Amino acid sequence: MPKVSKKEQKESPLVAAAPMAIESGEEFVLHNNGATAVPKFPPHTAAKDGEQKKVEFRRVSVPQHRMTPLKNNWLALYKPVTENLKLDMRMNLKSRKVEIKTTDKTVDAGNLQQAADFIHAFILGFEVNDAIALLRLDDLYIESFEVKDVKTLRGEHLARGIGRMAGKSGKTKFTIENSSRTRIVIADTKIHILGSFQNIRVARDAICNLIMGSPAGKVYNRLRTVSARLHAS
Repeated sequence: MPKVSKKEQKESPLVAAAPMAIESGEEFVLHNNGATAVPKFPPHTAAKDGEQKKVEFRRVSVPQHRMTPLKNNWLALYKPVTENLKLDMRMNLKSRKVEIKTTDKTVDAGNLQQAADFIHAFILGFEVNDAIALLRLDDLYIESFEVKDVKTLRGEHLARGIGRMAGKSGKTKFTIENSSRTRIVIADTKIHILGSFQNIRVARDAICNLIMGSPAGKVYNRLRTVSARLHAS
């Protein structure tokens, strides 16, 4: 390349940059305005990436009291995982764990974690129709906490606190679920909430107020105001 003096650089007009081409896979990206060329990569899939072809596992522990519900709903859990997510799933009776692994047909590497979250939600006590929403929607989460995390209750005070959360025939729990668009599982002193981040916050605040001793009527009034704001947004 010939050398150009500083004097010639000042006198000579700017020359437009030549089109640039960057090869990425089978596609080219051209830039005629002299800007920095940005490569355009094809979508990443586990099938195309050699490193992602290795078999990955997830194991979900099953407590003794959830073995019978798991056995009764096995087909309803098995079909979405194998047919929709293209994964393999089996029950290891010796270790009492549900094992999930990737296959050659698995397209997205994130399907494995989705399936593990789906099974884990059922093990926590959610219905299959509620837990399957974790496979269909991306912004759903599960939050778990215990009564003692909110307030230390013992004996009959603990029993009354759990009774306030559930209500007569589960009325209070259903009201919180419908108002906040969440699903709630009360398992002894543990509470599990399934929903979006904002809706979980609404349900958690209502449950914490009940644990602290607020009457159900007062919580209903707050829920009515908050749910109206949620529906408006």
